[in-house]
Amino acid sequence: MNEEFLINFTPQETRVALMHQGVVQELHIERTHGRGIVGNIYLGRVARVLPGMQSAFVDIGLERTAFLHVADIWEERGGQEPPRPIERILSEGQNLVVQVLKDPIGSKGARLSTQVSIAGRLLVFLPQEKHIGISQRIEDEAEREALRTRIQELLPPEAPGGFIVRTMASSASD
Repeated sequence: MNEEFLINFTPQETRVALMHQGVVQELHIERTHGRGIVGNIYLGRVARVLPGMQSAFVDIGLERTAFLHVADIWEERGGQEPPRPIERILSEGQNLVVQVLKDPIGSKGARLSTQVSIAGRLLVFLPQEKHIGISQRIEDEAEREALRTRIQELLPPEAPGGFIVRTMASSASD
């Protein structure tokens, strides 16, 4: 395989190209003034819990605290248990790992979730889940099952977390 990365860095932007046999496969451009924090993962500290709004404000080291709604708190649930109220899940001063869903805008802080996902080109890793999902764009049921089986064979049985197999993975090697 003849793959290489080309990186060009200036104070205003960073450009990264993935080349395969001399042909650009991917191009990523990140501008300093337009850099967002969506997808970033932080260890935050609960600053305030608001039972009336079923939400909390979490300090993740930004100018203003970020917003976390009870619906965005991941909890392992068995069966049809109703969701617990936020005051029974979080307390002020508590540390928790969060991922940014929405950038801060105007006077509002960032929107957070405790359900973390780490996306790659072929797979999305879900540390808190234990299942393997297949992209809905892969419609052939036999191909979906073959991909699921390949992933299960590649992972050790005690491996933590789950995965979503992305559409690009349908033609990928192990």
